[in-house]
Amino acid sequence: MFGLDTQLAHLSDGTTLLLVLAAAGVLGLRHASDPDHLAAVTTLVAGDDTGRVRRAGRLGLTWGLGHATALLVFGVPIVLYRSYLPAAVQSGAETAVGLVIVALGAWLVVRWRRGVFKAHVHARARGPVQAYAIGLVHGTGGSAGVGVLLLASIHGHGLALAALALFALCTAVSMAVLSTGFGLTLGTRVARRSFDVLAPGLGLASAGFGVWYALSAQGVVPYVF
Repeated sequence: MFGLDTQLAHLSDGTTLLLVLAAAGVLGLRHASDPDHLAAVTTLVAGDDTGRVRRAGRLGLTWGLGHATALLVFGVPIVLYRSYLPAAVQSGAETAVGLVIVALGAWLVVRWRRGVFKAHVHARARGPVQAYAIGLVHGTGGSAGVGVLLLASIHGHGLALAALALFALCTAVSMAVLSTGFGLTLGTRVARRSFDVLAPGLGLASAGFGVWYALSAQGVVPYVF
């Protein structure tokens, strides 16, 4: 998806304030659909069996706020000082993202083994603190790439900072919408009946993706998205 990101970022090259902010907003809305983000949040939502639709939206929004916090913490120095995260730190952060996805997939399988999804078992669900922390990890992992895209086409610190803030906000809102949609899907009668069968597959697929993502961050396997 980097080609689309680059095209969106280049829309703001030498153009008006409105178009710059619009491009940053669209970039943020699209950024929420990155494979690693979807793998983490869908597994996070799937592992929660209480108040699925509303809680799914809240978890997605909280994840997005954590992601936005990391983007601002690491993105502001990039904008102001043209100072990027060292390659080793960036690689380590991306590896941590993969390990978090593995942990979420394993957690989903554990809950399935305990019978949470086929009986009325009231197990403690993931809360906003965990979702926020996971978002922080993801935002740290992607902060340098985001800064490169924004700085490649935006001139002036004030405009670049405004674009970065809008990007972070739109990513959070987009993830809340996507998570709500996923919660609605899981809330259907057919999904509730079949989720006990689907849960282990989803958990294992998420864990497998996390392993691949961590290995790609270390350069062991190629990153194809």
